Amino acid sequence: MTPRPPLPPFTLETARAKVQAAEDAWNTRDPEKVALAYTEDSVWRNRDEFLTGRAEIVAFLTRKWERELDYALRKELWTYHDNRIAVHFQYECHDPTGHWYRSYGNELWEFTEDGLMARREASINDVPILEHERRIFGPRGS
Repeated sequence: MTPRPPLPPFTLETARAKVQAAEDAWNTRDPEKVALAYTEDSVWRNRDEFLTGRAEIVAFLTRKWERELDYALRKELWTYHDNRIAVHFQYECHDPTGHWYRSYGNELWEFTEDGLMARREASINDVPILEHERRIFGPRGS
């Protein structure tokens, strides 16, 4: 398996880089590309869904971005230790009817020694917003 740097054990610098890499990947809204950061048998809890493996991750992300349009994400490092990282995030999107949402959440990540994520636990809450209340526009720097 090809290593996916930065590799654990994480330092402040490498944990921040890992979080930014995840944000950048998710902002592509490309399920196949995003799934490459996870082990073949990665285990996820996302809200009330439980997934195992890249094929389920790709299917989940495909469904997600078909209904969460103009998705734009920001992730922030919360803490790290050894091969684990905790992240706080916000993202905004609208549904096919044009209703906007800001979603807030926390993720717990666990990595293998080659830098792939083996486990992801995500708790997320959605808040309806008006379009003029948006704060997040595309990838950072956009």
